[in-house]
Amino acid sequence: MKLTKVHWIGIGFSTIILVVNFIFFWGEDLFLFLLGISAAILFLPFLLSILVEGSREREKSEMFLEFSRNLAESVKTGTPISTSIINMRGKNFGSLSPYIRKLANQISLGIPLSRALQTFGNEVNSNTIKRAIGSIRDAESAGGEIDKILDSVANSVSQIEKLKKERRSAIYSLVVQGYIIFLIFVGIMLVMEFRILPLTTELGSLEGVGSFGGLGGGSVASPEELSRPFLFLLLVQGIFAGFTIGKLSEGTVKSGIKHSFILAVAAFLISSGARIFIGSPVG
Repeated sequence: MKLTKVHWIGIGFSTIILVVNFIFFWGEDLFLFLLGISAAILFLPFLLSILVEGSREREKSEMFLEFSRNLAESVKTGTPISTSIINMRGKNFGSLSPYIRKLANQISLGIPLSRALQTFGNEVNSNTIKRAIGSIRDAESAGGEIDKILDSVANSVSQIEKLKKERRSAIYSLVVQGYIIFLIFVGIMLVMEFRILPLTTELGSLEGVGSFGGLGGGSVASPEELSRPFLFLLLVQGIFAGFTIGKLSEGTVKSGIKHSFILAVAAFLISSGARIFIGSPVG
C-alpha cells in the first residue's frame, strides 16, 4: 500500500498526540485513553484505504460484467473481438476504464490478443475477472464461438456477484450479533475488573491477607495489576472476532481487518475510558 497525503496527515497527528501524551500524562489514567486515540488516528487512514479498495474491487467486477456484455453484443454483429475492444476504448466503465484503454492500446500496437488479455487480468488483480479472462483466452485460442463464450462469461460473473450480495445480506444479522456479543463480553470484563476484584480484595483483607499472592510467602499482586491482563484479553478477543466476522460475511480473512480494527479500538477506548470515569479497580 502506497502512503498518500492522508496517511501522512494521520501519522503526523498521531505522533503529536503521542508526544503530548508522554510529556504531560505519563502514569495517569488518561495516558492509556490518549494512547488509544493516537493509535486510532494512526490506523484510520489505512482502514479507509482498505474500505476504498474493497469498494473499487466490487465496482471492477460490476463494470467487467457490463464490459463483457457489450463485448458479446458487438461480437454477435460480426465484429472481431479485437476490433470490438478497440471500439469500446472510449466508453466509461468506471474504475475499469484505464485498464480497458490500455488493453485496447496494446491490441492497436499489434500485441497478440491473448497476451494483452493476460496482462489485463494480471493488472486488474481480481480473481473473478482473472477466471473470466482465462475462459475468453482459451476460447479465442481454440477458435470456438467467441460470442457464446462471452455470453457465458457474462452470466457467470453475474451469478458470482449475485451470490456475493445474497451472502452479505444473509450474513448481516450474524455480523450484528457478533458486535453485540463482543460488547456484552466487554461489559462482563468491566464488571469483573471494577466490581469483582475490589470485592475479593475486601475478602482477602478480612482473612488477614493484604493482597493477592500473599499466602505462602509468594509474590504480591494488587487487584490493579491483576486487572491489566483484562485489557490484553479484550484486544485479542476484538482482533480475532473481527477476523471471524470478516470471514463469515465476505469470505476472506482480509475483509475482517476493518472489523478487527473497530472492535479492538472500541475495546481499548471503553476499557481505558472506564478507568477515567470509574477509577482504578482499587478505587
